[in-house]
Amino acid sequence: MTIRVLVVDDQTLVRAGFRMILEAQPDLEIVGEAGDGAEAVELAAVHQPDVVLMDIRMPRMDGVAATRTITAAQPATRVLVLTTFDLDEYVYEALLAGASGFLLKDVGREGLVAAVRVVAAGDALLAPSVTRRLLDDFVGSRARPPARTQAPDVLTAREFDTLTLLAQGLSNPQMAEQLVVSEHTVKTHVSNVFHKLGLRDRVHAVIYAYERGIVKPTGE
Repeated sequence: MTIRVLVVDDQTLVRAGFRMILEAQPDLEIVGEAGDGAEAVELAAVHQPDVVLMDIRMPRMDGVAATRTITAAQPATRVLVLTTFDLDEYVYEALLAGASGFLLKDVGREGLVAAVRVVAAGDALLAPSVTRRLLDDFVGSRARPPARTQAPDVLTAREFDTLTLLAQGLSNPQMAEQLVVSEHTVKTHVSNVFHKLGLRDRVHAVIYAYERGIVKPTGE
């Protein structure tokens, strides 16, 4: 199955570099390039990509606004945010807007390809320590209105345990070990958590858990 990718960045050379890397893979296809958020929204509507590689800081419309518009109109399209700074405040805003994860622009060839495949498969980029650091810094320091999601009491006890471990950054094998169940069972629990709470993926489950006080930022 071919993964269709839209590349969005205001620097032509950056777009060209990503295109060269991704088009070298037999399962990846570049369906378009955009130089700002407004153009990204237009091209996403036309091409319906599986994944959008989205720069944050761009003219006309930034990556946060574009992410919010695209994910609202096309829930099946996944947005992978690109940033130069690992603690860019806008990255967290993009996650809240519907992005499924983020990458630093100096990511290696293999890391970029792997990230696109992971996001296209419906998962999210959660494991890297930089993601945890960003969530710790921004989720814990901001007072935000309650998310438009279900309360955690709709979960079974085991599903709540799964959400807690997931929010701590554990992988499926690690959660299976902690819960003394199979990885298949963990996947079922994770899927139930997403469905019952109205969450898109792991990144948004982490944001939900922090905002609801289920887990606390590091140092608290």
